Amino acid sequence: MAKGTVRRAAARRPSISAFFPAYNEEANIGELCLKTAKVLRAVAGEWEVIAVDDGSRDRTAAVVTALHRRERRIRVVSHPSNRGYGAAVRTGFDAARLDWIFFTDGDGQFDVAEIDRLLPLMESNDLVVGFRIKRADPLQRRLNAWAWGSLVRFLFGLKGVRDIDCAFKIVRRSVFDTFRLETNGAMISTELLVKARKNGFRIAEVGVDHYPRRAGVQSGAKLRVIARAFRELFRCWFRWRRLGYR
Repeated sequence: MAKGTVRRAAARRPSISAFFPAYNEEANIGELCLKTAKVLRAVAGEWEVIAVDDGSRDRTAAVVTALHRRERRIRVVSHPSNRGYGAAVRTGFDAARLDWIFFTDGDGQFDVAEIDRLLPLMESNDLVVGFRIKRADPLQRRLNAWAWGSLVRFLFGLKGVRDIDCAFKIVRRSVFDTFRLETNGAMISTELLVKARKNGFRIAEVGVDHYPRRAGVQSGAKLRVIARAFRELFRCWFRWRRLGYR
């Protein structure tokens, strides 16, 4: 294939920033970064991979820094202390440079190769969000997620979204010219979807697979994290009602 043809083909493919919030994911983050880079080379014209190290106490940041020496398009952005999942997601959106911003979690429970399920829907939508076809988490965690999702849908009117907190989403960068995200905890996906819908952005859904965590420890079920999520939930409900986000 001639060089000019190759350049034109690359120009037709989307430019994608991919990021992962990560807290103590030393055992998962390196493989995830490398696999994502491989996937994006195949589907994106321009690409970058960003790990958001949310104050990890292990070598999460060091692993990504070592990869950066070999591939400059892989990089890490670090918080000096643990600020919460939502804060890490906001940092990822702020750090992303390209036209589309994809994110998933740093624990490897999603297959980044399934980003090709999102691509066909991107041209006619502003957000393409995954829903877990079958959630591979313990029963208690699944029950907690169901209860949380039901409450969020009731309070914020988020009907028609099957899996609000599914960490497999791609967002057109220009969406953030209209609104800013503010939450620091588990409310971040709700905030993104509520504000996107209120501002008239087009949202599509697609099913994705979900896998058991192979290494590391989940932090979402910790009492401290749950308590912060509920404080943020009701604070947002009162504030967003006044702003007309319901």
